[in-house]
This record gives sequence, structure tokens and C-alpha cells, in this order.
Amino acid sequence: MTQSPKRFFGLDIHKEYFVAVGVNAQREIVFGPQRVSNYQLEGWIERGLTPEDAVVLEMTTNTYQFHDALSERVHSVIAVHPPHVALVTNVQVKTDKKAALALAQLHAAGMLTGVWIPPHEVRDLRSLIARREKMVRLSTIAKNRLHAMLHRHHLRLTEKPFAPEQRMWWESLPLSVTEQFLVHSDLDTLEFAQKQIAQVEEGLKKQSAEDERIPLLIQLPGVAMLTAITILAAIGDITRFPSAKKLVGYAGLGTRVHDSGMTHAAGRITKAGRRDLRRAMVNAANHAVVHHVHWRQEFERLEPHLGRSRAIVAIARKFLVTVWHVLTEQVADRFADPRDVATSLLRYAYTIGRRNRLQGQSVLSFTRDQLDRLGIGKDLQTIPWGSKTHLLPPSKLLALKE
Repeated sequence: MTQSPKRFFGLDIHKEYFVAVGVNAQREIVFGPQRVSNYQLEGWIERGLTPEDAVVLEMTTNTYQFHDALSERVHSVIAVHPPHVALVTNVQVKTDKKAALALAQLHAAGMLTGVWIPPHEVRDLRSLIARREKMVRLSTIAKNRLHAMLHRHHLRLTEKPFAPEQRMWWESLPLSVTEQFLVHSDLDTLEFAQKQIAQVEEGLKKQSAEDERIPLLIQLPGVAMLTAITILAAIGDITRFPSAKKLVGYAGLGTRVHDSGMTHAAGRITKAGRRDLRRAMVNAANHAVVHHVHWRQEFERLEPHLGRSRAIVAIARKFLVTVWHVLTEQVADRFADPRDVATSLLRYAYTIGRRNRLQGQSVLSFTRDQLDRLGIGKDLQTIPWGSKTHLLPPSKLLALKE
């Protein structure tokens, strides 16, 4: 492979086909434009590309498949964010050929920065999380339709209306034939969605038990298994963020800034980042300001002059900074309360189940090992759990101290 590519290819990808244009280092067209069916991608790569070619794609539905097919056969492959390309080109007339040519010429000029392409395990995790979210939305839609039907007929809601054993109650309601059909359909939809959610969550439990980073996040207030998995799926490899500020920007939690001449103004958050990560941080912040002393004090300091919503967003940003430090340094949060952390770890151990815990550990052994890993709670002996109190095994840190 040469030190620098000789040709630069831009691929404008669609669902059924792509258009390819190649230019040289002087940005002169040396290949195409050529329209190719997506089903002929492998053959086209073999015939038309060499290890001296650099390829650029825009992020779209099937970008990952194109990237994987190309990466082993060409000099380099990058995928770019479409809005970034639009900012540079700013054209009034856009065709497939012009789009592919613009990509190729911008790449040859060194004006494009590629986005991170996640490995297969991160893609799979994101797919599972996305499937669960879709099933949760489907479940909510079905429940809302059933609620609306009861309201229309002024029917009293029974206790636990969506429990499986209540299906006969729904089907016995005094409704027309059409409405009975709709109720039956919504109940089937709800049952399907709930089964799908349960199956996906089983897969997520297994994957989370195999990821040593999960307990690092579980120690934080407002972060349970699903939130921790969502954070890790969005971030991927934490080492790609050299600072907490970069991670904040990736989540779209940084503020808009206008700094020109004598004018300097900071506005709302950019929201130019991963929505799932931003939402997870806001949800965790809402929990933390109620249940954790430090975050509650921060919220009480910010709320008077920011208002509740902006204060929560500010806490979410600070919370994400904490996430960066915890994952990067693999340490306990400096504001962590050992008893609260132990309770969170115990709950997580119950969630993933014995068969998913390392060597079938008991929940208490798992909790103690994770506390020792974090270097906290060595003097903690018991954990309150509902009306019970669990006795923890002795800490290995005490033996090391002696």
C-alpha cells in the first residue's frame, strides 16, 4: 500500500444503487460517473478499485455494509456526516453525480473528517437497544388506545389492567363487534411487544454481564443496567474522547457560542450529537437530584437563576463529565456513597441473574468484589434491602491493609 492514495472516490449511496466518481490529487475526474446496483458492489470493487484508492461515503442506512466491504481492499474508507458536507458545498442544484463528485473532490482536498465506525459488537448492542425502544413505543401506543376506548365509554379501569390475567375482563366489556375486534387487536399487539421486550432484555442482561465497564457506571446515581448499556452503546470506546469536553460535545450537551468582535454570547445546548446519550444523561440527572446529596446541592444552587429545566440539563452535562472520568480512569466516583453504591450493585446483580454472573457468584460476593474493585466500602458490613439486611463478605482490601 502506498503512503498516500492516487485516486479519491466519492460514493453517493441509495437503497438500490450508488453512484461513484473518482478524481486524482488535482481533483480532476479520472473515473465515472458510474451508477452501480448495490447488489453488484463486490464485483464492482474487484473490477474498479485498487489498494491505492481512498473512498468517502456519507452516513446512511447501509453505510456500514459498504464500509466493511471496502475497508480491506482499498487504501482507506471514511464516512462523513451529511450536514457537514452540506455546509461546505452549499449548492442549489444537487444530483447523484454532483454529490459523488463533490465528495471525491472534497476528500482529495483534505476537507472531510470521517466519523467513527463502531465495531460489530457495538453495532449489535445499538440494534438491540433500538429494537427495545421500538417495542416500548409499540406497547405504549396499544395501552393508550385501550385507555382511550375506556374513556369513550366511561368504563372504570380495573386494577392492573394490562396484566395477562385481565384479558378476559377486556374481552367481556359491553362493546360493539368492531370495538371488540379493536380491543382484541390491541391486546395482541401489547402481548407481542411485551414478549419482544422481555427477549431483548434477556440478551442485554447477558451482554452487560460480560462487560466489565457496566459496574463502573452502575455506581452512579440514576444509572441502572439499561441506562448503562445505552451509555456504552452510544460512546463505544471511551479512549476516542481525549477529554470530557469532547464527550460533552458528542452528546450535544455543550452550549452554543457566538464570539465575534466585541460580542460574546452563550446560548442553549447544541443538541448536535447522539440523542440517546443526551436523553440518558437527562434521565439520570432527574434521578440524581432527588436521591443523591451532592447532585441535589448542585441543583439547588443552579435552579434559582436557571430554572428547573435548564438546571437539569446543566446537571446532565456535569454528570456526563463524571461518566468520562469514571470510564477513563476506572475509579469510584469521588462523591460516591459506599452504601448507596453497594445497594445499586446488589440490585444489578439480581437483575442479570446467577447464570450470567461470573462463575455463578452469589449476589453478595459479586457486590463485594465490585466494591473492592472500586476501592470503596471496605468497612461496610451490611446492606439494607427492603425489610431485610444482607451481610456482606469481608473485604479483600482489609486483608491487604494488614
